[in-house]
Amino acid sequence: MSSYRVISSDSHVTEPEDTWTSRAEGKYKDRVPHYVRSEDGDYWLCEGIKIGHGGGSADVGMRFEEPEKLGSKSSIEDALLGGYIPEEHVKDLDIDGIDMSILYPTTGVRLYSVPDSGLLTASCKLYNDWVGEFCGAFPKRLKGIATLNVDDVGDGVKELERCAKMGFVGAMITVQPLAGRSYDRPEYDPLWAAAQDLGMPLSLHVGTNRAGEDQQFANLDTMRPTYLALMAHWAAMSLGDIIFSGAFERYPKLQVGSVEHELSWVPHFLDRIDYTYAQRAIHFAPYRFKGDALPSDFFHSNCFVGFQEDAMGIRDRHIIGVDNLQWGSDYPHSESTFPRSREILEEILVTCTEEEKAKIVGGNAARVYGFD
Repeated sequence: MSSYRVISSDSHVTEPEDTWTSRAEGKYKDRVPHYVRSEDGDYWLCEGIKIGHGGGSADVGMRFEEPEKLGSKSSIEDALLGGYIPEEHVKDLDIDGIDMSILYPTTGVRLYSVPDSGLLTASCKLYNDWVGEFCGAFPKRLKGIATLNVDDVGDGVKELERCAKMGFVGAMITVQPLAGRSYDRPEYDPLWAAAQDLGMPLSLHVGTNRAGEDQQFANLDTMRPTYLALMAHWAAMSLGDIIFSGAFERYPKLQVGSVEHELSWVPHFLDRIDYTYAQRAIHFAPYRFKGDALPSDFFHSNCFVGFQEDAMGIRDRHIIGVDNLQWGSDYPHSESTFPRSREILEEILVTCTEEEKAKIVGGNAARVYGFD
């Protein structure tokens, strides 16, 4: 696979201990996420909610050698240096045979569980400032994904515009909006328009559910394993809402993706959205597309799906769409393919053609994010 450009479309940073507290000002200064040291394991706390473990990437690679030791009782000092030092991150890219990282947060993913919308907006901006500097150290190899709060769509658009000017290549929005605020509502049209016009793909990353009564991912101490195992449910719901609303017909260059929910749920999703549109009563799908277009057509033209090691998804790649697949290493998390990404890619893509491999390991990400 040495002839291909390999892009990890889903890598992460490990936020330093003072990411938010050293930058916050005004009324949110004492309320932003802060790092708590504990004998039972360090963690991140915000508004009384445990939103992250302290070590973050302390057990990366352990699943290959000592999986029985995987755990969460670690501190920031145990974390892989590449999570928060850009020079070390680039060194790890070279070790892993990866040309470029598209970067998401770690603790920042769970900011969306914070109920206070103003605090969430402020925390997202502070994270964006930090990761913008991180990527700026190696702009050709490190590409940032901004975090957006779209509770107030106008505020979200302003931050999207700011981050585009800072060099970010896309933005992350909550995979599950606030109750009663699903993505099929007209109020999101300014966001779709801005993302299209700025060339900023929008990501629905695993674990970013907005605060609410059913938001069990808010607190790591109470999260059920079933919730974690089946989180693609919310990505399917939100992508379905965007498709059925006609957003991609109104904004044909808009790109929206599911990240880290893997792939094998997609064939069933495509079958169901087409069946509902064509075979159920029209009041279930009142928006009608032009001509003979089906909902799955807009998935194939406007959506992307990130995965790590989904063998069933690769088996069904022609149903999902080879052009829609983006591989990511999930560096530097415990489930990451680092430092064996090249080896694992050869294994999971063994049935693919050379053309398919080139697209999946980097070509599709390069096209969607404008690296061609």
